[in-house]
Formats: sequence, C-alpha cells, structure tokens
Amino acid sequence: MPNRFLKFWVSLSTIGLLLGAVFFSASLTPSLVPRTYITQGVLSGVCFAVGYGFGVFLWHLWVYLELPPPVGRLWRGLKLAAAVICAIMVGVALWRAAEWQNSIRSLMELPPLETGHPTKLGLIALLTFIGVIVLTRLFGFAWSLVARLSQRFATRRIANVIGGLVAIALFWSAVEGVLFRWALHTADSSLRALDQLIEPDTPQPGDPNRTGSAASLVSWENLGRRGREFVANGPRRDEIAAFSGREAKDPVRVYVGLGAGQTAEERADLALKELIRTGGFTRKTLLVIMPTGTGWVDPEGVNSVEFLTDGDIASVAIQYSYLSSWLSLLVEPNYGSDAARALFRAVYDHWTKLPRNARPKLYLYGLSLGALSSEQSTELFEVIGDPYQGALWVGPPYQSRVWSKFTAGRNQGTPAWLPRFGDGSYVRFTSQRNALSQATAPWGPMRIVYLQYASDPVTFFDEGAYRRPPAWMVGPRGPDVSPEFSWYPAVTFLQLGLDMAMATTTPMGYGHVYAGEHYIDGWIAVLGLEDVWTPAEIDKLKDRFRANRPLE
Repeated sequence: MPNRFLKFWVSLSTIGLLLGAVFFSASLTPSLVPRTYITQGVLSGVCFAVGYGFGVFLWHLWVYLELPPPVGRLWRGLKLAAAVICAIMVGVALWRAAEWQNSIRSLMELPPLETGHPTKLGLIALLTFIGVIVLTRLFGFAWSLVARLSQRFATRRIANVIGGLVAIALFWSAVEGVLFRWALHTADSSLRALDQLIEPDTPQPGDPNRTGSAASLVSWENLGRRGREFVANGPRRDEIAAFSGREAKDPVRVYVGLGAGQTAEERADLALKELIRTGGFTRKTLLVIMPTGTGWVDPEGVNSVEFLTDGDIASVAIQYSYLSSWLSLLVEPNYGSDAARALFRAVYDHWTKLPRNARPKLYLYGLSLGALSSEQSTELFEVIGDPYQGALWVGPPYQSRVWSKFTAGRNQGTPAWLPRFGDGSYVRFTSQRNALSQATAPWGPMRIVYLQYASDPVTFFDEGAYRRPPAWMVGPRGPDVSPEFSWYPAVTFLQLGLDMAMATTTPMGYGHVYAGEHYIDGWIAVLGLEDVWTPAEIDKLKDRFRANRPLE
C-alpha cells in the first residue's frame, strides 16, 4: 500500500502541485460566511485540485505548442525554489487560518476560534484532493479506452474526439442520471414525509375563524408542516395590545399547502375563498406572502408587521414545493413564480372589485426564493391602473431579475451591497443599519424596499467571480464583511459557492438569517407608518425582538 501511494504521488505533475499549493493557500482566506475546519478542508481540497488541473493544462499546452522542455540545473533550481516558497505559503496559510476565520466571526459576534485545526484540515483536504484526482484519472482512462477502440475505424484525432464525447456522456449520465436523481428522489421523499408530520406541540386551532380549524376550507392535514407552524403561531390580540397600549385585533393568517390542490391555480383559488371566509378583506392591511422553497414563512418577518399594524392585518400564502430553496431553484425554477402569479392574480382580481374606500391596502412580501417569486408575481404594466401599495423583499437570490436591474442601475458612487436607485421615490435598499432615509425625494404611490445583508451569499453570489472581483468587493465593504476578504481567480468563486450552501449557518442578523429588528424599519417605510410609531416605540419593539431571539 505505501508503495502504491508513493507511485501515485510521484506520478503527479510538479507544476500542478505548485499551482495547487497556491490555490490551497488562497482558499484558507475568509469569504462571506465562517467555515468549520471540516468544510474548510473540503473546500481547500477542491481548490488544490483545481489549481493542480490548471497546472497540468499549462504543461500540456507547453508540450502541444512544441516549446522546448525546461531542463538543466537552472530549471531544477527554480523548481526547488518554487516548491520551498509554496511549502512556506501553505504553512503560513494554515497558521493564519484561525485568524482569518476570526476576522468574520468577530463581525458576526461569534466567539473566536483558538485553533484552525491545521492537521485535521490538511488531512481532509488531502483526501478530497486524492478523491478528485482519482475521479479525473478514471475519466481519462475511459476517454483513452474508447479512443483506442475507435481507432479501428477512425483517424487518431477523430477517435480522440469520440473518446472525449463518450467519456463526458458516461460521467454525465452517472452524475445527473443516477446520483443526482437518486439524491433528489431521496430528498423529495424525506421532505414530503416531514411536511406531512403533525407535531404534537402545534395544536389545531379551535377558533372557527382561523385556517386549519374544523370550520376552515383547508383541512389541518393539508396545510403541511410549515403551514401548520404559520397559522398556529404568531402574536395574538392580547399580546399585541399589552405591548402597544392600543386596541388590537387577532391577525388573520391563511395558508394552503401542496396537498390541498393539484395545481397552483387550485391552491390560489382555495386561498382566496379562505381569505374571504376569515374576513381578510375587511382588515386595514392585506399581505400576499411567497414562502421559501419548503413552504416556510419567516416568523421574524410576519410577527414584526403584525405588531406594527396592531393586528389589523391579513396574510395569505400558498406552498409550491417541499424542497429547500436552492434545490427548488435548481430542479423546478418555475414553480415558485407560477404559484406567485396564481396567488397574486386571484387576490388582486378580487381586491380590485372592492370599493376603493372599503378595501385593505395591498402589499407583497417574500424572503429568499420567495422574494424572487414575489418579484415575478406581476409586471408593473399589469397593475399601473390600480397599483398595490408596496412590497418588502428580503434576501433576494442573485438571479432576481428586478433586483439585478435596480442594483446595476444604482446611482454612481453607491456600493452594490447597499445601492441607491434614482431619487428613492420608488425603491430603496437597507441592511442591519437603517439606510432608508438616504433618499432625496419623498415616497411615491408605490413603495418597494429591499432588506439585504452584505454578508448574504444567496444575494451576493456572483457567477463571474471566477474571472473578476464581484462589484460589491469594489469600494467600501459592508459592515459584516471581513476586511481580509480578497479576490482570487477561481478560488473566490468556489468560496462563494460553499458560502451559499452554508448561508443559513450564521447567527441571526447576518448571512441569510434575517432578524426581526431589521425588518421593522423596512415595514414602517413600506406601510407608511413613520407618523404612527414614535422612535421610542420603535426602539422598544426592536428590543423585544432582540430579547426573544432564539438561542444560537
């Protein structure tokens, strides 16, 4: 076994190993989200493999161009010097790994790491690198085997093309057709079963005016797990009144799960009927919500607006998937937007038929994939004659078309992580620190607010980060982004990809985990409550959400 490993190691490209060491070292620098030594080891192993592959490519390019091979004492001396420099670089990077991670952790109020576990990290990286190289060589073996067989009836170059295409087809079929589909089927089955689970600590409502009760048009079972959580929880009238000192109402919450209808249109129609039944259109405020991929509605976002409106609000949402947002976006990208359009159309059509002086103000809300779907629920030209009043979109994914246009068209000199668009009369952006007052004009008839954190990789992942720094890295950084975060070709792209997968592992108030106290300023601006709530009352409400924050 040791001899086989030695032969394997000797067979590796020297140039590849040197560039791999450079990529490995760069991967240890911080990005948007803190990493554990396990995730860091996997990332570093992949980065080492990418750097190694780039080095192998350069060597083959050198040979293909028929350039003279570097030989002699000078070359051997340069190679030895490069190896020593890379070894020192790797050692320094491993030594500074904990310090780099602490540069993010301190900004997110996390306890500092005492060690980066360099030995464990290095071992995980090595195993990951070997795994990638083995898979790569297996691919090369399949290519050469098919190419050799093809030379019986084709020229050498045509046979090489055939070998490459067949190898790609085989590996793609194995990954996409077998592994990916198996993983997706397993995830779908597991999440479907979890969605149907009725938890004993989530009691069925006894009030006939609440969704899921015996009198409801939507059965308790057909709400789904996330729907049951949504309708069973939240502040009630007495709690709201005790806090504000004003008269309050029980908020109306309507939800329709996937099991209640075969199509988005059926679920939207049922949601409308249930909203009418529960008196949702008699409230002062009506909120159309698009949940995340699993059907989850962030309680921090809804609870805050229910306090701000003294409970005189109705919220309605429908489920469109069992999968988490990133999986849903990958395999069923249109489900969310189709559901959003169906729900908005149903609610909006009924809303426009009501007398203007006897109908609620209409708003949209969505978090993450829900924000993207909510953006796509309607076009401005469809509602310009009778517009809804506004929207709060939180942590929009980087694919969000409307968000991207506003960000790209931001005023010169404003950062991409907190842009200002035009005079601020239509759309404004904010983060942990309220920036909504920076507009140069008063609000117009429709108010759009984006709440986003500079450390949120779901919002700020950049598909072009492999070749250039993202726009939000140019100029002043966000308050929750490490000053040690630097751009490296290919490596930063991989770091951001891992960050996106780990976006919800941050403390509340950072990354992709949005805090109730940060919702409050956005809701006040969207709902036009600036003259209703005093600064002291706003601070008191924010303190309440901080005090009730779940323990990390």
